[in-house]
Amino acid sequence: MIIFVCMRTVNFKIPDTVDLDDKEIAMLVASTLYEKGKLSLGQAAELAGLTKRTFAELLGKYGVSIFNYPPSELTRDVNNA
Repeated sequence: MIIFVCMRTVNFKIPDTVDLDDKEIAMLVASTLYEKGKLSLGQAAELAGLTKRTFAELLGKYGVSIFNYPPSELTRDVNNA
């Protein structure tokens, strides 16, 4: 089975006074989208250019909990385990 994932590229300008490199910006965007439930852990890790494990380990640094499931989804996941 072949799965195609469509992605779009977004370009924006950040002032030079913002002291962030490209990797940190990618991590900020990925962690925010993960926290808001817009991306799965794997998708967010891919966006950040990291493995799932490394991304998960860094989430705390960005103030994001790895456990961002609503209670209903968490219950469903536990029942399916």
